[in-house]
Amino acid sequence: MRRLVVALTAALLLGAIAATAAENGSAPDTPAPPAEEAAPDYATTTLSGDWGGLRTRLYKAGLATEFVWKLDALSNSRGGIQSGDELMGNLDSKFKLDLDKFLGWNEATAYLHVVGQQGGKFNARHVGSWLGVSNIETPVNTTKVLHGWLQKNFDDGRISLLAGLYPIDSEFSVLDSAAIFVAPPYGASGELALTRGPSIFNTSSFGMRGKLVSQDQTLYAQAAVLDGVPGDPDNPRGTHVQFNAGDGSFAIAEIGWMPAEFGHAFEPTQPATVPQTPAMVVHERFDTVAKYAAGAWRYTAKADDLFAVDAAGNPLRRPSWGAYLLAERTLFRLGDNPLRRLTVFGRYSMTDGRSSPLRDAVNIGATIRDIAASREDDHLGIGFTRGRYGSAWRDAQAAAGIETVNSEDAVEVSYRAQISRKFYAQPLWQRIQHPGGGRTTKNADILGLRLELVF
Repeated sequence: MRRLVVALTAALLLGAIAATAAENGSAPDTPAPPAEEAAPDYATTTLSGDWGGLRTRLYKAGLATEFVWKLDALSNSRGGIQSGDELMGNLDSKFKLDLDKFLGWNEATAYLHVVGQQGGKFNARHVGSWLGVSNIETPVNTTKVLHGWLQKNFDDGRISLLAGLYPIDSEFSVLDSAAIFVAPPYGASGELALTRGPSIFNTSSFGMRGKLVSQDQTLYAQAAVLDGVPGDPDNPRGTHVQFNAGDGSFAIAEIGWMPAEFGHAFEPTQPATVPQTPAMVVHERFDTVAKYAAGAWRYTAKADDLFAVDAAGNPLRRPSWGAYLLAERTLFRLGDNPLRRLTVFGRYSMTDGRSSPLRDAVNIGATIRDIAASREDDHLGIGFTRGRYGSAWRDAQAAAGIETVNSEDAVEVSYRAQISRKFYAQPLWQRIQHPGGGRTTKNADILGLRLELVF
């Protein structure tokens, strides 16, 4: 695995250099430089401003920066493990470098995204849900590199190769219209997150991703191969890149259709979201959401079965795999304002059911943008997730004398309000039925508030 990743990374770097040299050497005439791209409006969209014009100069030189701090105040009034409150924070520091502007590497990008957590552990201390409560909660507070990669595009962006530290939930199985929700299963699906170590927030693996997009931007196919165990399981603090015997690899592939992207020529923000140019802001605000996708994943290393054992009493080891289908679509506009729209989404995801507690999961929901004519950048979201337990996990619990239910269900209602272009407030309510799967565990009722500050 180590030799494969190193070889693929070297091939990507050589390809970028070769492509750049070929482009520079083959053109008989020097084309006129394109019109200068407008920089993001740092002065009015960030709390720290334009740093005396430095951020704009850095952007024009190729470096875009963004710093976002999220703070969750959550309270469990009843049910789960125990009632109580917690404060949790997460700081995202993002740096996107256009290597064409910086080094002359045509269609090449470098990206660094550092995450840092602060505060308590709400789900671990008060709820005990397998699905989770907040997508910024981690087992320990730490600072680490989540994204650290180089991407090279070919054929005007229709083909791209990426190598480095890469979390799969930035591009695979993504529901863009569900991004406002605080609960984790609207990002990486619940059953995948509970496997032996997928490359997702907040610990990513080293590997490669390739992507192909059709000429009209509506069809795509992508695949990634990464180290099977991200980071260092024995040391969750800090960034660790290691390839240990037995890690194996993790592979995932997805195909999709995005009819609303027909004819768009500029690069989408994923997987590296940073302050947007005016053209991208217009696209994101006014365009219809439409995506249909299917994917599958598999680990090469086998995992212990949660219940079945061999003749010697050792857990049987089985392959761990899964698949998913998803769809999201803007159904209609509300009134004459193109910003006001109702979007629905759904996703079904499943795994083998023998090596993680959840066998499969269903996410459905709806979001409304601009619910009031005077609040065009506010979002209201209503989402439901059902995570069904696998028979192996339930059998193991029964053997231990614990009676379980068939599934854990969770509902979230969120309203993300734009107080200003630099500050968002998001009150939310969640109800989780039988968190953790115990039949006698009472339902948890959670009230919360997420604050988001853009620096």
